[in-house]
Amino acid sequence: MENLCSRWSVTLIFFIILLTSIHLIYTQLFLHLTINFDNIKLKKSPQLPLRFNSDGTFKILQVADMHYGQGLITRCRDVSPSEFKYCSDLNTTRFVKRLIEIEKPDFLAFTGDNIFGSSTPDAAESLFKAFQPAIESGLPWAAVLGNHDQESTMNREELMTLISLMDYSVSQVNPFVQNLSGQRERALLTGIDGFGNYNLSVHGPYGSLFSNFSVLNLFFLDSGDRATVEGRRTYGWIRESQLNWLRGFSQADQDEHGECNHFGGSPLTRKTPPAPALGFFHIPIPEIRQLYYQKVIGQFQEAVACSSVHSGVLKSLVSMKNVKGVFIGHDHNNDFCGNLDGIWFCYGGNTGYHAYGKVGWVRRARVVLVELSEKEKSWTGVQKISTWKRLDDELSSKIDEQVLWDQNSEK
Repeated sequence: MENLCSRWSVTLIFFIILLTSIHLIYTQLFLHLTINFDNIKLKKSPQLPLRFNSDGTFKILQVADMHYGQGLITRCRDVSPSEFKYCSDLNTTRFVKRLIEIEKPDFLAFTGDNIFGSSTPDAAESLFKAFQPAIESGLPWAAVLGNHDQESTMNREELMTLISLMDYSVSQVNPFVQNLSGQRERALLTGIDGFGNYNLSVHGPYGSLFSNFSVLNLFFLDSGDRATVEGRRTYGWIRESQLNWLRGFSQADQDEHGECNHFGGSPLTRKTPPAPALGFFHIPIPEIRQLYYQKVIGQFQEAVACSSVHSGVLKSLVSMKNVKGVFIGHDHNNDFCGNLDGIWFCYGGNTGYHAYGKVGWVRRARVVLVELSEKEKSWTGVQKISTWKRLDDELSSKIDEQVLWDQNSEK
């Protein structure tokens, strides 16, 4: 009997020790390995699709070449000696915030060299700082890469992936396509060069006949960084795979607009006009050099730094028949608009204070205003596209206002 009691005592002690050990392991180890869902941050997204305002307008702020480094400790370039001591990346941040306050844009387009890779040991941190004004504004925004963004700790695919995941960003790594299986899920298009090729549709105002249709397309292209051609270094260029996608998208969009559409279940049917398109990329195409001998609006102060490869970008854009303007960066001391075969090519000017410039030539940014026409008390297609520049001077001067396209001029 004593042996039996002893066995039970040992067994009981063993189970007590076992349960105590399990409890300690659970409380000290397992709980630390579990995910704390309270700290998970979800991306804040803007209301989509992009849409014209009730007054029939849609305003875009183009921000070119911020060249952001590490913030306060990154010094300005090409400013006056009196400005230099207290000038840093924060001047760029203040300028972009001021632009947003003054212009009240509906959309922000960043056209590359958003960060200056060689000036930062942490690309992600610099990106968040560079895009801080856009994120804090709560406005939808999109970006492409330039030739300097990838020179730090992230490659171009990683950069575009991070940008696409930031708050209020509508950027895409590359175009989405429907799965061939017929399922509703979409997948990234494969076989296209670069990262940051995509289109954004802007619909008509709520309550208009075109509230469910795109009346303006904004396409973004990756113009690359550097390349070697026949043993010589040159800048990147837009490749044939990108142009094939763009032409295909444009044709599909125009075919869709050419069909008869029913509005609100009404027996009335109409054909919607092809949606005009605006393009955004960083490195200029070689043909822009021709504008040196033509009339331009703005300043042509710097040689066009482009690829030695003529990849047929201009020919493709002209063939699409709906491209009205293209907005670029890269050459900081150029801020002009010039017309090539019916398409306006406009530099954004130099927004970033860590980017090279000219002493005495103030930083600037471009604004694009798209206006709808009104017919029978309802907004219809795009009527006019105009642009101007806003300077970072004491008066926030507005200069070089011009009309890029007017529907009436084509009639």
